[in-house]
Amino acid sequence: MSFDIALSGIQAINEQLTTVSNNIANAGTYGFKSSRANFSSMYAGSQATGVEIGSLTQSIGLNGGVLNTGRSLDASINGRGFFISKDSTGLSTYSRVGIFNNDKNGFLIDSAGRKVQGYGLTPPSTVQGPLGDVTIPSGQIPAVATTGMDYVGNLSSSWLAPANAWTSPVAAGPGNVPPAIPADPASYNMSKVSVLYDSLGNQHTLTQYFVSGGPGSNTVTVQYAFDGNDMSAPLQMDFSTAGQLVNPVAPSSTTLNMAPPGADPMVVIVDYTGTTQFAGEATTATNAADGYASGTFTGVDLSSNGSVIAKYSNGQQQTVAMLALATFANEGALTPINDTSWTESIESGRPLDSTPGTGMAGALNASTLEQSNVDITSELVGLMTSQRNYQANSKVIQTESTMLQSLMQAI
Repeated sequence: MSFDIALSGIQAINEQLTTVSNNIANAGTYGFKSSRANFSSMYAGSQATGVEIGSLTQSIGLNGGVLNTGRSLDASINGRGFFISKDSTGLSTYSRVGIFNNDKNGFLIDSAGRKVQGYGLTPPSTVQGPLGDVTIPSGQIPAVATTGMDYVGNLSSSWLAPANAWTSPVAAGPGNVPPAIPADPASYNMSKVSVLYDSLGNQHTLTQYFVSGGPGSNTVTVQYAFDGNDMSAPLQMDFSTAGQLVNPVAPSSTTLNMAPPGADPMVVIVDYTGTTQFAGEATTATNAADGYASGTFTGVDLSSNGSVIAKYSNGQQQTVAMLALATFANEGALTPINDTSWTESIESGRPLDSTPGTGMAGALNASTLEQSNVDITSELVGLMTSQRNYQANSKVIQTESTMLQSLMQAI
């Protein structure tokens, strides 16, 4: 009987060594979760029959360290949850390894080439579609015409009235014949140029000429020129004695109509909300218009909320999908497979899918990777303990063999 008990000890220790050696071998594997072999005693009735490995415990709930990679398509999960991927057979796999790429067909894939799952978006809509493969539009985005412009600044109450009456500019003719005639600098106090886009993505300039009524008048007239031509649509801005804009009334805006050649007519609302008239230097805090030219796809980034952001050559960025994370009622019962991944089991329960940072799912750390949670020191101590246990069980077998040999010699 002692032979069998010692033999069971050696067999159990061999299984434990397999677990320990696997932990040590994967100490540098991204997203790896260590396991622990749990010994369990065996009895036949009241008679001890030895030991066995009763279970394996996965430390899935213990996060590893975070490594900054600087790569925009790397991500780690700060908290619970798993990235979801599907292989070529449609099997869903779950991983903590956030190493992603976009393949030649426009799909977002993980480090094993499986298709990453998420919720698709169609810009500019923010409504999420059903869970499925994450696709990245890699073509060209169309131009968007300017419809709004914001200008915020301080139009100095110290300005003197211009020496000359307003003299409007005239753009140059074909081949610069006749040449352009600029506005008379002595007929305005300050000018600001903004870039607008038409429906084809062509750039145009809108120039604002600010003409003060002089100290104490509390008025500034804005003259507009589109592509160097006077628009003959002046706006009178009135300010209170406290320097606040009172006309146009909130929303403090004016509407300009323009007709660029070969493109759709443009209607641009210019908003002056926040503009003031205080003494001292004239300043400009905001001078920005919406709209943009067409652009081609240049790359993709991930954000901390799971947004998949496509980038384009015109400087625009569009959220085209949201990554999905899966959580489980009993994540420790997931079945480990190759590529540092898991599959669901009956004991783990069905996955609960959500976006990062919602429900039980953790947020993402972009440009980082989760390292293995293996504690090398503890594993080496366990390795030495297993060695001593192995030697002790071997000694039992050796002693039993010596005793039997002595008995046989006596007989």
